[in-house]
Amino acid sequence: MNAHKRAQVKNCCSDRNGNLQRFSNSVLHINVTEDRLFLNLTVWTQRMLGCKGSSGTGVRYKLTLATGLLECLCFAGVVFGWASLVFVLKTDGYFSDLCINVTDASGELGSDCSLQDENFSLVFTVASFMNNFLTLPNGFVYDHFGTMATRFLAIFLYTTGTFIVALSSKALSFLLFPALAFIAVGGILFLMTNIQVGNLFGTHRSTIITVYNGAFDSSSVIFLIIKVLYEKGVSLHSSFLFLSACNLIHLLRTLFLMPKSHIPYPIPEGYKYGMSCAKSTSYNVEQYEANQDPSSDRSRGVDDEPLETDSLQLTDNSEKDSFKSCVLSWLFLWHLIWLSVMQLRHYFFIGTLNPMLNRLANQDPVIVSEYTNAFAFTQLCGVLCAPWNGLLMDRHKRKPLGSGMSEWEADLHSSVLSLLLTSLQCLLFSICASIPFLPLQYMTFILQVLNRSFLYGGNAAFISIAFPACHFGKLYGLVMSLSAVVSLLQYPCFALNKVLGGDPFYVNIILTFLTLMAFIHPVYVFLHCRELAKQRENSQSILEASIQEISMY
Repeated sequence: MNAHKRAQVKNCCSDRNGNLQRFSNSVLHINVTEDRLFLNLTVWTQRMLGCKGSSGTGVRYKLTLATGLLECLCFAGVVFGWASLVFVLKTDGYFSDLCINVTDASGELGSDCSLQDENFSLVFTVASFMNNFLTLPNGFVYDHFGTMATRFLAIFLYTTGTFIVALSSKALSFLLFPALAFIAVGGILFLMTNIQVGNLFGTHRSTIITVYNGAFDSSSVIFLIIKVLYEKGVSLHSSFLFLSACNLIHLLRTLFLMPKSHIPYPIPEGYKYGMSCAKSTSYNVEQYEANQDPSSDRSRGVDDEPLETDSLQLTDNSEKDSFKSCVLSWLFLWHLIWLSVMQLRHYFFIGTLNPMLNRLANQDPVIVSEYTNAFAFTQLCGVLCAPWNGLLMDRHKRKPLGSGMSEWEADLHSSVLSLLLTSLQCLLFSICASIPFLPLQYMTFILQVLNRSFLYGGNAAFISIAFPACHFGKLYGLVMSLSAVVSLLQYPCFALNKVLGGDPFYVNIILTFLTLMAFIHPVYVFLHCRELAKQRENSQSILEASIQEISMY
């Protein structure tokens, strides 16, 4: 009996021990599962922050690319949707005190608002000039103080500009002058700091640069959205207050997804940037490039043997990477002319679009609104057109280089087709814009956005190809500033247009002939590359002859 009880107690204890063991195993399994889940979550977070692992770095690169595209698409170039905003501003009565009552030939009483249109054109002229001209000092700020300081300046200017528009009214129409200028300068700074993101994606570098510039062009559709919302009952002030609040996005991106200084090219191993759980790596681009192999593709804009016939040719000496030698090169001079004449053509077209449509539509506001909306919608396609230019410039990346050809020379040669197509597009656009036939303006809008996306994307990509990255901000700023001085010619064009009774036909013809100067640049780059090829062949022939002569002894 006692033995039976002892057996029962033993079995009971055994069962209890087994249950305890199973419970312990279950708890241990749960703990292990939780630990794994926590570990996986930690690793994923670290990778998102770029703290460890190449995969995390890739995710961070892609996130930087995507948010930069969004920033350029929604904020950077909104000022170039001016034609849509003018429609809203006119409805709200901005500069309406400049309209005067007149009596036409039939004796009917009407109003002459030419002075109002002139002031709206002047607002755009000032904004577009400041957008480009201040890029030079901003380029120095970018090169010397880095990305973070430049973006803080951009955020301040953009927030101030949008807030001033929100506070403006019919009685305070003059506030549009500083407001649009601040928005324009802040926007171009966003673009300037985003262009370096292309360095993160080596073989697609030019493509990404052109995509960002295309997004910059497409952001002009934001003013169309404001116009549509205005027609639905959303006030102009509410829309611009919302744009002011969105600057929080720029601030977060500056802190977490952009470098403090610059993104070098090519990307060094283990490169990190932005605020994260690991310390980011800071690089001085000028020192980094100086440490590269002098025979590498980064010795750009410099010939191994400078052309004797080219007095402004960059030379391979102590000044080869100097800012002065870059500015005094024929590559820079012809590129400046190429950009300036086409930019002037675009600015005059955008500045006179609203009065031109009014003239061709016989002052019918419904038709003018329809064509204004069509123009703004075509601007959205800039981000779709721009990649084609980048693909043209990157088409050689996956092919082996020719014998003795440097990557810089291959990049430069590849840019010729892009420069030529951009010049041809501008010529066709200018011809269509000169023909006073209203339905043809749909084709003009398409050619304008195509050419504009090629123009600014090609401008940034060419400067990054032809010259050292340590001078990119200064050279980009200088070429934009000097082209801004040329763009001031649009105001004499507006005055001449007014003298001619508001008919822009003759001014358009003059500007069409002026755009022919843009073809000089691709021709020069082509001849320059051919001369480089001849020099390389001669050098190889001399080297082979020397080797044969030495082998004979």
